[in-house]
Amino acid sequence: MARVRQNRIIERAGVNAVRTLLEAHGHIVQEIEGGNDHGEDLHVLLTRSGRRTGHVLAIQVKAGNKYKRAKDYTLPIDDHHEDWKESRIPVVGIVYDVTTKALVWVNLTEELNKTTNPVKRIIIPPTSRLNSDTILDFAAQIEGYIDSTGMKLRDFTLEEAFAAISRALDGLDPNKAPNPLFEGWAEILLRHELPAKRIARLSFQVSPLLLLAFLLVFEWPHQVRFVRNYTELNPVLTVGGLYIFISWLALTIFFELRAKRRPKETGNWLITTCTLYLWVPVIDDGSAPEWMGDSLIVSSVLISHFGLLTLLTFYVKQEMERKKHRLPK
Repeated sequence: MARVRQNRIIERAGVNAVRTLLEAHGHIVQEIEGGNDHGEDLHVLLTRSGRRTGHVLAIQVKAGNKYKRAKDYTLPIDDHHEDWKESRIPVVGIVYDVTTKALVWVNLTEELNKTTNPVKRIIIPPTSRLNSDTILDFAAQIEGYIDSTGMKLRDFTLEEAFAAISRALDGLDPNKAPNPLFEGWAEILLRHELPAKRIARLSFQVSPLLLLAFLLVFEWPHQVRFVRNYTELNPVLTVGGLYIFISWLALTIFFELRAKRRPKETGNWLITTCTLYLWVPVIDDGSAPEWMGDSLIVSSVLISHFGLLTLLTFYVKQEMERKKHRLPK
């Protein structure tokens, strides 16, 4: 049985400690999946007296003894230097001391903007505590920084605020900058992602059937005229029989593919039948030799009747075998 890494337990303890403290004082917290990989663990909307203030921030949490030094704490920057420095909302770093259960913090965006060259780590003094006694001062400092840099949000819903945080954290990366022409559509699809994927998958599967149906409708008057020009057979019944056979072939392939089976022989039948008979519009004016017209029509009648019978027999027999295997012995 797989075991949970000790580091994972420590990391979760740090994130949980920060989240618990913030929520206990009325702030709104959204946890980010995979935060350790992307550089942010929490998104936070600050509140005052139960009202959102429009001040938002991101938090990166680190936990473990490796972040504690003799007289202070250190938070590694790794490859997030530009992301955190150019972020349009403050990114706060918090270290969780697993021994004393203390939290210390630093405004990473502010500190990185004070430097001219990339740095590998930011030092956090032990006096920069975050707890129930200092959280009001913490919020005031963050609000002051946001106000001074023009990062404050105005007139937003909770959903819009978290979406704004995500966009702000994209920074100046041109690959992440939204396209306003399509952003609204994308948000709608993301809000209904699962049904959208199902609809897209079904549309992809059904599109060949719709294309074939359009082709058959277009062909109908030419097929009827062709039969009328060369034989005394009822053109509607003759063409209708061929269309029924082609439709059964197409539907059989569709449902076989949905069942994760590849109906190669049935596909060959469909391709051969369409190749033989759906080019009729080229010669439906009676210009083809009489023997050719008679041969095509007679063969279409034989193929549509015996082909349909063969198709039904083959697949019904297969289904009978499947049902026998599913029955309890």
